[in-house]
Amino acid sequence: MAATPLTAPVTAPPATTPRRPRSGARRGGLLRLPFYLLSLTMIAPFYWMLITVFKPVTEIDRQPPSFVPEHPTLDNFYDPGYSPTQVNPGHLQGLFQRFQVDFGFGRFMFNSLVITVAITVGSLLIASLAAYVITKHRVPGRRLIFLMIVASMMVPWQTTLVPNYVIMRNLGWLDTYQGYIVPALAKAFVLFFLVQFLHSIPDELIQAARVDGAGEWRIWWRIVLPLLRPALAAMSIFIVLAEWNNFLWPLILVQSDEMANIPVALARLNSYFTGAQHQGAIMAGGLLASLPSVAFFLVFQRYFTRGIVLSGLKG
Repeated sequence: MAATPLTAPVTAPPATTPRRPRSGARRGGLLRLPFYLLSLTMIAPFYWMLITVFKPVTEIDRQPPSFVPEHPTLDNFYDPGYSPTQVNPGHLQGLFQRFQVDFGFGRFMFNSLVITVAITVGSLLIASLAAYVITKHRVPGRRLIFLMIVASMMVPWQTTLVPNYVIMRNLGWLDTYQGYIVPALAKAFVLFFLVQFLHSIPDELIQAARVDGAGEWRIWWRIVLPLLRPALAAMSIFIVLAEWNNFLWPLILVQSDEMANIPVALARLNSYFTGAQHQGAIMAGGLLASLPSVAFFLVFQRYFTRGIVLSGLKG
């Protein structure tokens, strides 16, 4: 039997990944440069506010300005060295010492919290009920009513400020929580959003619950609301951000400091105290006004994205 010649195994050369030309990477970096610059211009004011909050009074008005606090302090929130009987240019009233109302600036934070929570919860409950009736009930004229509500979105909201003010004055609701809350409960955009979302829920699910003996209130509470959770979370972000930062309507409605919300309080603080030495307290108020809305968005952003995606589905 002839011997089989032995041959050394031939190994293939190692696969090499094609390198991206340096010119392409450089071109991509140049294309992203405008976005980096735009991001920088948006971040710069927040950074300036942050460093000003922790600067002492003597550093705020310094020329040229410093971009890092040399002696960080919390005096812009509350300055224990301030004395109303002794003038000291290095010690001014902190943010929580500048308003002659109960709890100082904390009162305005409480007002904003109560108003925002009440409007958010109330408007979502009302809109979810209306959306359920429009999409899952054979109510005569429901399409016409829905179109009229959607058409109201085309009317500039500024045109309703004076009529709303006259109504609030006639009801005696100026400088009250109900004057804040009641006019803001009906939100056409929230209703439109939830109606589009509810179209993705099969009617057979609602019919099955009715066959099992569930009433309309129970169906809404036990079936519709849980299914609406992503959409409600998405809308809650819009409502919370809008109401927490609402300025024009509270400015018209509120006449006393006790009922002011944070934006109105900051505007009055800026008008009461002028000069660079007062910027620290004003920036401290701006920081306290910004942190809750940013934190709320970061916590619920995944619900926001999911709600936007699912709202386009229709059954």
